[in-house]
Amino acid sequence: MNKDRIKYKMMSGLLKGAAHLPLGLMYGFSDVARFILHRVIGYRVKVVRKNLKLAFPDKTEKERRQIESDFYRHLCDIFIEAAKLAHVSDAEMARRVTVEGIEYVNDAVARGKSVVLMLGHYGNWEWVTYSATQMPPEAITSEIYRPLTDEVMDRVMLDLRTRFGTENIPNTNAIRRLLEIHRDGRRFVCGFISDQRPLYAHLKHWTKFLGVDTAYMNGGETLGAKLGCEFIYVEMRPEQRGHYRMIFSPLKPLDDGEENPYTRAFLKALEGSIRKNPPYWLWSHNRWRDTPGI
Repeated sequence: MNKDRIKYKMMSGLLKGAAHLPLGLMYGFSDVARFILHRVIGYRVKVVRKNLKLAFPDKTEKERRQIESDFYRHLCDIFIEAAKLAHVSDAEMARRVTVEGIEYVNDAVARGKSVVLMLGHYGNWEWVTYSATQMPPEAITSEIYRPLTDEVMDRVMLDLRTRFGTENIPNTNAIRRLLEIHRDGRRFVCGFISDQRPLYAHLKHWTKFLGVDTAYMNGGETLGAKLGCEFIYVEMRPEQRGHYRMIFSPLKPLDDGEENPYTRAFLKALEGSIRKNPPYWLWSHNRWRDTPGI
């Protein structure tokens, strides 16, 4: 048995053991982790404060520090809730995630359309895969992901993300795989987390997001337009600790003559979600380290 296999079995075993605990008890560990991450280690505190100041220049320092504190609590909850996927029943997920608007997906598939789901690092993006239990069985439910450099950790995360039968497609193989599904005469419902910073070589498309000049990726729209897909925004709205409302809303393209009208409509919708509940976005991501024209 090689070292990677041993490491994988150890990590999987620890996750499954922890996931057997009640979620309420797991949140106690989350509170401890939050204090260590925020107050002791100071994980990306400078990035979080820079981002909050850029996005909310009109808020007071006290208001931004409260968002910061709430953000670290939610970030640690995300880790705990992702781990819970190693051992959680469909019934418990149904109690914790209320799904609205899934009929828009089902209707599109019934009309012979594939669907591009656009979502951000908002709420609990790891639990969005639960929606696969309510997707049309004739459609291939999938999501695009960027593989982790640690192959063992990547395998562990894939175990969690495929809990509800979602096919995880590496970003390097996304076009090939989705075209393959399309050419086979089948339909897909594919999630694109579309608020990440593009790689340096792809800083081509810019818009205002949270009042800041922001580079964005347009891969989901480019592929979706080519294959005649429907575009739907997914908001994972936090309601209380451990409970979310997952809302599917058709995206209406921005009618301003500019490029990528669906992607920019998504970013506008995501901005609305963030402004309503600021702590629940991934503020630790160094989203605005680039400027136009570089």
